Amino acid sequence: MERTTLAEIRQGLEAHRGRRLRLTANRGRQKIIVREGILEQTYPNIFTIRLLDNNSVKRVSFSYSDVLTKTVEISLCDDDRQIACN
Repeated sequence: MERTTLAEIRQGLEAHRGRRLRLTANRGRQKIIVREGILEQTYPNIFTIRLLDNNSVKRVSFSYSDVLTKTVEISLCDDDRQIACN
């Protein structure tokens, strides 16, 4: 079942705060990034992810509408289950 409202997407992400996940983001012009990180915080309009890099800490933020339009796909690292798009 696909989540169709921003509120449902936000609730789904809030339930997994602090967990490790895999992020696939379409940055346009054939640029797709695939990284692993930890869902740090959810806010009313955005959520933040701390990316796991070897030498630095980097945080990225996305809006819930990015998930709704499938510009960003998020799946748990434990079992490859998509948490924001299923």
